[in-house]
Amino acid sequence: MMNRDYQPIIDYIDAQFEAYLQEELKIKRSLFNYHDSRIHVCLYFISPTGHSLKTLDLLTMKSLDCKVNIIPVIAKADAISKTELQKFKIKLMSELVSNGVQIYQFPTDDESIAKINASMNGHLPFAVVGSMDEVKVGNKMVKARQYPWGVVQVENENHCDFVKLREMLICTNMEDLREQTHTRHYELYRRCKLEEMGFTDFGPENKPLSLQETYEAKRHEFYGERQRKEEEMKQMFVQRVKEKEAILKEAERELQAKFEHLKRVHQEERMKLEEKRRLLEEEIISFSKKKATSEIYQNQTFMASGCNLKKDRDRKKEPGYRFEFLCFDVRACETNGGRKDAEEGREGPSTMG
Repeated sequence: MMNRDYQPIIDYIDAQFEAYLQEELKIKRSLFNYHDSRIHVCLYFISPTGHSLKTLDLLTMKSLDCKVNIIPVIAKADAISKTELQKFKIKLMSELVSNGVQIYQFPTDDESIAKINASMNGHLPFAVVGSMDEVKVGNKMVKARQYPWGVVQVENENHCDFVKLREMLICTNMEDLREQTHTRHYELYRRCKLEEMGFTDFGPENKPLSLQETYEAKRHEFYGERQRKEEEMKQMFVQRVKEKEAILKEAERELQAKFEHLKRVHQEERMKLEEKRRLLEEEIISFSKKKATSEIYQNQTFMASGCNLKKDRDRKKEPGYRFEFLCFDVRACETNGGRKDAEEGREGPSTMG
């Protein structure tokens, strides 16, 4: 699909102007050996419709005429007859003028080339035919387009305007094209860029300003701008400090409230622990008293038991002391539907000495 956007062309031309401008603005510039890549001429090829210019062609040339020298060229001029071609040229020039498109006009102020340039201006736009093939015409080989009905020679002025275009560009008007690029198109770009940077050639009353006056005016403007920026920054700094102080004070109040709350909770916990401690001490004292009472009671019991044991031992040592064993015989028997009483037999006491 054909790209119908002409913006890349404009961007490329501006990029070459910008590179040259940056070289000019350097402190140590070296323009004498700088490779000038600015575009000095634009050959705008128009389709040989025989009717009128397309809207896209008008818009593109209108956008380019303030940036580059435009030379309109009718491509594939062998596609229409000579009569139609002449009418088409007149119609194209009329449309370009009516739409305000400024194309490059060959200069006529130099007497040495004024006549030929005036004549060539009448041939605009040039109608050309291109070919890479060589065809034998007579005794020599020429670049031409071979058709069944004849040969169209590229360098034959009776067939197309290729020779006129080449002579006008390379031999006659090359320096003028460069001069027009530098003094008109580049200066327009440079002026716009410097105005964006704040530099102008005229003062408030449309009086010419020298570079020193422009520099001083710009310096004063920058100084005032710097003072204003510094004042804004100071005010902004003070405002931010106040906001930060307010935030810190709020945080301090929150911390103080939290501290008071924790202090109150700690005090309550401490009082609870003190109460538990007091109760525990009372329980310990009560337990100690009970323990002492129990120990006294145990001691008394132990002493009483000791006395009884001593008495028993003393009694065993007495003469005639003996042990008696009692034996019981228990028998049980059953009768018809009844129960007999157990007979209890008792043996007499046995004596152990």
